[in-house]
Amino acid sequence: MLTKRIIPCLDIKDGRTVKGVNFENIRDAGDPVELAIEYAKKGADELVFLDITATNEKRKTLTELVTRIAKHINIPFTVGGGISTVEDVGLLLRSGADKISVNTSAFKDPGLIKRLADQFGSQCIVLAIDTKFENNDWYVYLNGGKVKTEIKAIDWAKQGVAMGAGEILLTSMNNDGTKNGFANDITMLISESVNVPVIASGGAGTMRHFADAFIKGKADAALAASVFHFKEIEIKELKDYLKELNIPIRS
Repeated sequence: MLTKRIIPCLDIKDGRTVKGVNFENIRDAGDPVELAIEYAKKGADELVFLDITATNEKRKTLTELVTRIAKHINIPFTVGGGISTVEDVGLLLRSGADKISVNTSAFKDPGLIKRLADQFGSQCIVLAIDTKFENNDWYVYLNGGKVKTEIKAIDWAKQGVAMGAGEILLTSMNNDGTKNGFANDITMLISESVNVPVIASGGAGTMRHFADAFIKGKADAALAASVFHFKEIEIKELKDYLKELNIPIRS
């Protein structure tokens, strides 16, 4: 059985790490380079770096910051935000990213996923899906959670994988920042419906929440931000806790 992964997320705005609740009320959480170094030392399995305003502000991800972070860490590193072309991805991979995350641009042009997978390999293409539960189902949202679509998250996840996405980063907008736990129902539904790893995101507040994401949500990885940034949960203690529950986890 593959080991489960613990992934801190660095949401970046104006060169700083930030955190919000339900995609709103953004506050500062520290220097992304310092945080990346700290997480690598403390046992994070991977990092995710998302330039959360890149799409709305029509600008590209901060490649200089990507380069600075990549120089200081030795764990896999995913980068997302404003990525819309093969050239964007090539630049980010050359800057030090191991994987890239696409969201709004891929939804608007699903063929982008295939072009990226053909050029760079599915293993480094992560499809990020921001989803919100309303009208008795989970729907896809774009542009940092500001634009609703009429497409269900499960349908988009299946299509994205069929186009070549090698991993799904699934964020529940309802749960984001609430610390009430991950959205294990939709996480499980998608995990059971696609043959690629699914990262649960949005809602981590306790160590039990991570366990539930793996057991109930059947996630392959769990991503969190504020509980790590503000040292409410230490990664080593979390891993020890998960091991006690016989959840396969990396040392």
